[in-house]
Amino acid sequence: MRAELHGASGRALLIGDIVRRAATTVPAAAAATVGHDTLCYAELECHANRIAWALRERLGIGLGDRVIAWCDTAIEVLPLFVAVAKLGAVFAPLNARLGPEEAGEVARLARGALLVADSERALDAPLLARAAGLPRVAVLPIRRPEPGRLQTASGSGRTESIAEQAVVLDATKLPDPPAAIEDPRLRETDPHVIFFTSGSTGRPKGVVLSHRANWLRGFQGVFRDEPERTVCMFPLFHMAGFTLAISAWQTRGEITYTDASADSLLEAVERRRANRLYGLPLVWKRVVEADLDRYDLSTLEQLDTGTSATPIELLREMKARFPKAKVRIYYGSTEVGSATALADVDVLRKPGSVGVASPNVDVRLAPDGEICVRSPYLMDGYFDDPEATSAALVDGWFHTGDLGALDAEGYLAIVGRKKEVLRTGGESVSPTEVEAVLRDAPGVEEVAIVGLPDPDWGEVLCAAVVAKAGVAEDGPSLESLRRHCEGRLAGFKQPRRIARLDALPRTAATAQVQRTLLVERILAEGLARDV
Repeated sequence: MRAELHGASGRALLIGDIVRRAATTVPAAAAATVGHDTLCYAELECHANRIAWALRERLGIGLGDRVIAWCDTAIEVLPLFVAVAKLGAVFAPLNARLGPEEAGEVARLARGALLVADSERALDAPLLARAAGLPRVAVLPIRRPEPGRLQTASGSGRTESIAEQAVVLDATKLPDPPAAIEDPRLRETDPHVIFFTSGSTGRPKGVVLSHRANWLRGFQGVFRDEPERTVCMFPLFHMAGFTLAISAWQTRGEITYTDASADSLLEAVERRRANRLYGLPLVWKRVVEADLDRYDLSTLEQLDTGTSATPIELLREMKARFPKAKVRIYYGSTEVGSATALADVDVLRKPGSVGVASPNVDVRLAPDGEICVRSPYLMDGYFDDPEATSAALVDGWFHTGDLGALDAEGYLAIVGRKKEVLRTGGESVSPTEVEAVLRDAPGVEEVAIVGLPDPDWGEVLCAAVVAKAGVAEDGPSLESLRRHCEGRLAGFKQPRRIARLDALPRTAATAQVQRTLLVERILAEGLARDV
């Protein structure tokens, strides 16, 4: 009966169908865990249907409406995510770390129909809604609210319950819907999510991904002997947090969310018997330095990392500490999904590489070396920004803005950004301009300028230096480099950190400096100094 109600859309690639089918096939299997809160597939489907009914019947949300979610990572977010997909509405998560005014500036871009704030942000939800021009507000209760957290001060100075002003999407108290929730008009090519990204310009853009694109992204490489049980370090306002969930759900497996500390990740692997762990290079550095003997990690089979090149030293450590697991490196983006992958068999053989094109992906280099990607996983475009969309998507190819190099076997390496401009303290700096001045500094054999993340400056300029033979181990110094720049470069263009290396990472084919890999190594090994 349920399949008949679902109708023709059951033959399409729709995100809501993944959970619906799993709930029919393996209803008692764990679907998602946050901390010690777990939802099985039957519960995830039931809660999603109830929330979808409330969104449609009480708030008027339907096909194509954009639902802005201002929520931190909590188990309750996942039924909301599935509910929005079932209605054919568009899920648009905001960074939960942003304040209401800053988040409102981003949310305004999506021209949403509804703001859903978790109970920890309920007090500030009206302020964000006003900043973003959102007409309606709903509250998603989480199981760890502070006492009185559902209270807010009204404009008249009286204290009123948020529940009196907004629909509360408590799936444990909402009624079961009397009929099918899924909108029969929904097509796989319709928008599923909008993820906000600043890109290289710093101007926020909304990346629009269809049901089809997200379904296919999650389906890459899912055929396995057992369900995928993934531990995820990404928060539930980050694209990867949802992509990894869809991938696990495609196998009728489980996604577990935790923070990025080594102990939290390893404890979750042991407790949930996880077979896959995804972490950024900096997180993997913490993991390999942890006391692994404290945990039972015998189920762990797949170690994934990515977003940029990974230092070979870190990869060797990962292989040594987890000898029975396979290591894999991904390169991609919100706009692209997975563009390339470096398999376990190649991670030590191809240092500095991000592998070959992922299944069903075409990768080529433009004449200027820019990496271009074509696949069924690409975004539809940037929401309400045709100029940015037409600049990025040309004849079906997404222009990444990254510069790459291919070796003789066709393996890709990331060598930098097309627009090599660093932003420090609000000022733009060209690395090549600074390098040209520092190349003849005393004691310098080679030098590369990179930007390191900094909470005060945005980025700080770091000089990665290879010293000439015979130069003292602690030379050249940052002070000597800055003295060399005096009268030749403005103060904001001078390096504020120095990292001393034996050699700069370069591509095998063209000997280009791999700036992305260089940054990862400096951060992972703590090489940057201010002396």
